[in-house]
Amino acid sequence: MTPIARDELVILRHAPADHGGRLCGRTDVAACLPAPARLDPLRSLLAGCDSVSSPARRCRETAKALFPKRDLVTDPRLWEQDFGAAEGCAFADLPDLGTLSLEKLARYTAPGGESFADMAARVDPALRQLAARVRQSGPLVLVAHAGTARAALGLALGQPALGLKFEIAPLSLTRLRCLPDGMSIIATNEGAAV
Repeated sequence: MTPIARDELVILRHAPADHGGRLCGRTDVAACLPAPARLDPLRSLLAGCDSVSSPARRCRETAKALFPKRDLVTDPRLWEQDFGAAEGCAFADLPDLGTLSLEKLARYTAPGGESFADMAARVDPALRQLAARVRQSGPLVLVAHAGTARAALGLALGQPALGLKFEIAPLSLTRLRCLPDGMSIIATNEGAAV
């Protein structure tokens, strides 16, 4: 992995969630952390970055495993998509949404939840603010969710729904360069084999 540049916003998806085969967006579950030594490459790569975490337990536990001596800073705007009535449903029982167009998929909302488009709109101001912080102060890692990374990719591409085209593996990095007029994509799923 190439070193993190001064103008990078890095989104680290949390360690695998202890979800028991069930959908968890806002459901607060633990992280299944690897042995500490397996995190050493990520820890070394991200050592020079400030860090902010989603308040979700799986994100906080991942952040603490990577940065045990830091005070944990959380931002509630980074929470994963709220899947409403689908929260806690077994993956096998979820409806097949594969037939929906990308735009319809982005707008699909389970009862009582939010769509990906809603979540991306919620996260957008936080991503813009944090990108401005990077331009002022240097690199920043967000310990967050696949949805947060997809929202950032959609923002960089100028069309939020395009973020749904990306698969985001646990403990992988989505690296974005913060430019005066937006963001460019450096890499996705970097370090996913850790």
